[in-house]
Amino acid sequence: MSVNLLDFNISVGRKKPRTIPGLPNQSTCPFCDVENLTGILATEGNIILLKNKYNVMVPSDQLVLIETDQCESDIPDYTPEHMHRLIRFALRHWLTMTNSGDYKAVVLFKNFGPLSGGTIRHPHMQIVGFPEIQPELMYDPKEFDGIQVAEKNGVEINIATQPHVGFTEININLLPAAYSDKVSFADGTEQSPAPLPLPAAMNALADYIQGGVSFLRDIHQRESFSYNIFFYIYEGRVHVRLMPRYPTSPLFIGYNIHLSPTNKEQTAAALREKILNY
Repeated sequence: MSVNLLDFNISVGRKKPRTIPGLPNQSTCPFCDVENLTGILATEGNIILLKNKYNVMVPSDQLVLIETDQCESDIPDYTPEHMHRLIRFALRHWLTMTNSGDYKAVVLFKNFGPLSGGTIRHPHMQIVGFPEIQPELMYDPKEFDGIQVAEKNGVEINIATQPHVGFTEININLLPAAYSDKVSFADGTEQSPAPLPLPAAMNALADYIQGGVSFLRDIHQRESFSYNIFFYIYEGRVHVRLMPRYPTSPLFIGYNIHLSPTNKEQTAAALREKILNY
């Protein structure tokens, strides 16, 4: 069975700062110390894209996208204007790297919370370019299918019927209507050249991400609330997965058995109410 396998530089990883409560070896937040940030590539207001000082995955090029200067905030707390600006900024730089031809795969993702796999509390995303990763091994396209919750401006949000890991996962898919009518898409391709969506579609994507994360926070009211956001390109179009994080099922870790919740319809109805009133 083919797998994507990277080296993880342990000596570099041990030097990474940790500011999420509960993690060992706590440090001050490096993203709040803007004056001493290095490797800055682009800025827009208080949004900053810079090179990651701790390039632990080999081979790769890792970037950090600092979402805001408000260290204790998160996506549900942003104004709609800031959320729109953030997603436009993130998509623009991610797709530029994707279309550069320098990498076989480029990923955009976010960690939040002690169970997310991250180490820094300050809201941020990461963009990573992989020269050797096989994108077709990163996901199953069936995982983007689900019970539709809402659709606007060529963007749909659903509750996954084939979760990647298990339980409640939210998909946000950009449909062909999210792009200029001058764009054509090839069936079955992975990270092919990916166009930038229309402005109205990017704003709808931002609204659905914000509403989806707010929904997950509402239904997981605990100090350890954690989630990931994963961005994908399939058939030239953007797909996003919002994944709440818990201690992972041993059936998935040990045997690759996925678990699908029996209350998907009820969850879709609750999310629909949240999204329509957000």
